[in-house]
Amino acid sequence: MTAITPLSSSGSLGPIPLEPGSREHDLAGPWQPDLRPKQISQRIGALTRRYVTVEHLGDRLTDLPRQFQHPQPRRWSTVDWGAIAPNQISGIPLDTFCAILLGTINTEAPIRGYTQASRQYLAQVYPQMAQFVGGTVDAAGQVMTPGLWERGEKRHTPVLNSLYHRLSGERPPTEPHRARPYSPGDDLRADLYRHGLHRIATEYGAACLYLWMMAYTTGPLQAVLGELLIDEINHMTKFWGFGHWAYPDTSLRMIMGTLTQALVKKWQQPTLQGSLLHTLRRMTTELAWDQWSTSHRLTLLYTFDQVMRVLWRWDRSLTPAHLTELFGPDPTQA
Repeated sequence: MTAITPLSSSGSLGPIPLEPGSREHDLAGPWQPDLRPKQISQRIGALTRRYVTVEHLGDRLTDLPRQFQHPQPRRWSTVDWGAIAPNQISGIPLDTFCAILLGTINTEAPIRGYTQASRQYLAQVYPQMAQFVGGTVDAAGQVMTPGLWERGEKRHTPVLNSLYHRLSGERPPTEPHRARPYSPGDDLRADLYRHGLHRIATEYGAACLYLWMMAYTTGPLQAVLGELLIDEINHMTKFWGFGHWAYPDTSLRMIMGTLTQALVKKWQQPTLQGSLLHTLRRMTTELAWDQWSTSHRLTLLYTFDQVMRVLWRWDRSLTPAHLTELFGPDPTQA
């Protein structure tokens, strides 16, 4: 078992010593093969404090202007695939864990569709961000150079496939989603705002899910999930902060209100573009929600709460002066 390791500003992991006389520890704290819900909650808290801090979120946003100029994908730590085994899961049945993995595979797989829809929403308004997300395309719309977001996300599906195979002994029977295509309306900025909210919500959901899964795992399995988590936090932060700059009159409270309003409107208008309720329904089905125990559902909700509390504090630091320093004046406000 390895020592607990903190997250550096670059998103890498560095070792720190265990406390003298401590039990076996991993990235979430004390580990044992029969974890109880209270212990899971404690591990979720520890993981949140390790991976989701105001300082780290600020660093990841500060990184975005640098990536506009010199895009460099983050290097992952070496994965010990041969050491991944089912006994590195505790507190959740193996078949449920594998069903959740399968859902993440189906969700992550159509990354090219996601990136190109986002690129199209951004292209006419914020071309630098459009290139970061979706790369460059030729006159026919074919991708010539993938964006940094796509380059980071596209490694997730092969990794998740390998995890599923190592844990279940089978190849995943995948049915990848179809990414929602670019569907512009009459107001370009309003379209981008709705799409951006959807993108932030999905990145936030993915980050919380991987953190939650880490709380139930240990060893190399947990370490791999940690790499996925670091990617999702990085991307969530960049979308959130850039969106705050592009829409300076918004606040976290307004964003949460808009998300709620979108759910209500979707219930009334099933064809509403960018539906979050549709995503929520799809994800609960995809992640085998009916196999989850009450304690599993409660600990996931607890994860959402713990991560959002940090985001709420960090959001207060996103002042107009700080965002202008990072990204310059908004060209659409000139």
